[in-house]
Amino acid sequence: MDILQTLSNELKIKRSQIEATVKLLDEGATVPFIARYRKEVTGSLDDTALRALHERLMYLRNLEKRREEVAAFITAQEKMTPEIEEKLASATVLNEIEDIYRPFRPKRRTRASVAREKGLEPLAGLLKEQRAHYSPSLLTEAEGYINPEQQLASAEDALRGACDIIAEEISDNADLRKSIRSLTVQHGTVSSKKTGEDPSGIYQMYYDYSESIRSVPGHRILALNRAEKENVVRVSCEVGKDLILNMLFAAIITNAKSPAYPYLSSAIVDSYDRLIAPSVENEIRTSLFDRACEGAIRLFSENLKNLLMQAPVRGKTVLGLDPGYRTGCKLAVVDCTGKVLDTAVIYPTKPHEKTAEAARILRQLIDRYHVDIIAVGNGTASKESEIFVAETIRQYSGAVKYIIVNEAGASVYSASKLGAEEFPQFDATQRSAVSLARRIQDPLAELVKIEPQAIGVGQYQHDMKPGTLSEALGGVVEDCVNRIGVDLNTASYSLLSYVAGINAADAKNIVKYREEHGAFRTRAQILEVPRIGSKVYEQCAGFIRVPGSAEILDNTGVHPESYRAAHQLLSRFSLTEEDVRRGGLTELRRQAEAYGILRLSRELSVGEPTLTDIIGELEKPGRDIRDSLPQPELRSDLMDISDLKPGMCLSGTVRNVTDFGAFVDIGVHQDGLVHISQLSDRFIRHPSEAVSIGDRVQVRILEVDLQKKRIALSMKSPS
Repeated sequence: MDILQTLSNELKIKRSQIEATVKLLDEGATVPFIARYRKEVTGSLDDTALRALHERLMYLRNLEKRREEVAAFITAQEKMTPEIEEKLASATVLNEIEDIYRPFRPKRRTRASVAREKGLEPLAGLLKEQRAHYSPSLLTEAEGYINPEQQLASAEDALRGACDIIAEEISDNADLRKSIRSLTVQHGTVSSKKTGEDPSGIYQMYYDYSESIRSVPGHRILALNRAEKENVVRVSCEVGKDLILNMLFAAIITNAKSPAYPYLSSAIVDSYDRLIAPSVENEIRTSLFDRACEGAIRLFSENLKNLLMQAPVRGKTVLGLDPGYRTGCKLAVVDCTGKVLDTAVIYPTKPHEKTAEAARILRQLIDRYHVDIIAVGNGTASKESEIFVAETIRQYSGAVKYIIVNEAGASVYSASKLGAEEFPQFDATQRSAVSLARRIQDPLAELVKIEPQAIGVGQYQHDMKPGTLSEALGGVVEDCVNRIGVDLNTASYSLLSYVAGINAADAKNIVKYREEHGAFRTRAQILEVPRIGSKVYEQCAGFIRVPGSAEILDNTGVHPESYRAAHQLLSRFSLTEEDVRRGGLTELRRQAEAYGILRLSRELSVGEPTLTDIIGELEKPGRDIRDSLPQPELRSDLMDISDLKPGMCLSGTVRNVTDFGAFVDIGVHQDGLVHISQLSDRFIRHPSEAVSIGDRVQVRILEVDLQKKRIALSMKSPS
């Protein structure tokens, strides 16, 4: 297989781009580095295209490796034929290679292997000949194999053993298995029947459920698997047996009038029922699960990216409130830089209900530290805590507002080694309060401290393959971190570890060096850190920022390898570094375009994409692309679900996007669901075509179920 050409055909990317990208990847270049600083080489492939290319490259290389292993194994058995070689060479998926390998792989003891040990293979061969007449008869031939010591007491025993051999040969036939798999997928159904208790009724729709294998959506596959795992239902893949048997008979039977026909018929049915059907069902269910995981991971990745890229709230003092009942609500005040100023515990909720004292402590903290925002976690006791905060704010004359924060993953961070290292003097709940406050100030910097799969913006993440999910989500975090860039002098080691080229050990070394030698004065100084060599520096340099550096370009996304070109660009238009610092280069792009981008790129010996990026960085040095995004919605009042009535129109914030719709926070503690059918006036195939996490949207109340605390919303125009 020509892997590079296959990639080019599948991804619709020129072979030259594929070759250049694969070379860079094989040399150890990271995806963010290639996407940002090797655009001329790759033809400006973005990080999404690069990750898809890399993932497919790994699959095809593993496929090729397996092809070679199977070929070597068959050759070692001296059973390789031109036909097998051709089939191996044309196989495009792993299943096809494994089907070819099946007859040759070591087997545990089977009915067929026992029959072979008894010497019944010639009799099986005789049956497969399907002669019009046998002389002597088949029974007479079979009688020659009678051997009581081998438990062959009769001719029928011998014929049954011969049929076992034929059944296994049918099962091992790669072409037949491929056809059966295809027919099952095309015409089969996924079904489930209730087998156990489901007290909460979560899986009610799957008690007696059936849907075409071809059309079943991924989220239902994951739900079915979870229901089966919890012993609520039994799941199966079913297809009309006659359809499969007709195909097998047509492929195998050449003479229906042969005396061998009854035995071959029995072998075909036995092969399908006992050997093929259970195996193919497992393969199809695995394939469905893998497909569902791919879709769920793709959606999770998109949600995570949108969450991480939400606008930070800068220059505000935030009080984080981690709600609780018996142990109280933990408070933590952090200044605009994220530094912890104070902590406290209040008991406004049951069983203590020390509301007056709690309000007094809260007001004292607000006054003492000039708190701007209260960040309330949405976990246990959050409803009561929100009511308490809203009432306290209402009676308070200050301008403080509050916001509900998704605390998914906060407990994971607070109980982690990282959390203990960062705040050894705090208990887990106090760390959680700090995390909630910091999530408002800089979502990305805080959320990178948490395993991505614990952040809670996906579906069924605990049912997916942990390694695959972790790798995909880690790539999303890496892309987001490098897209924004990090301050080398303030970034935590967890944030630094996602910078291109820097691993966890490197990140810890950077923080240790910073603590021992003080702030970095330049980008290049990072080369003084142990284990940071030229290769690491090449990969990471463009993504780290040193705001106080004498070299203004150290606080931009311009890579050091392009510093010369950047300075020459400034000189070309009589500009200085001071002009850059003052942010007065609003005319640079117009001047460059008037001069000619192509002409300028040739004079500066850089590619056009790189030159365009340099101009963008010089126009807004040290910019954070998130600052142009909408700020989170802050509140000062409170609404209850009982206040909602059908027809009401409200504004809200998208908190999660799933395969079947989007969950929107409309300020009543319970997020409402906008089903995919209510997301848009136009037809959409997936909710992500209409909304993303963090979007501010206008919704209309369709239905409110107070008992189940469910809110149905619509974003469609009123009819």
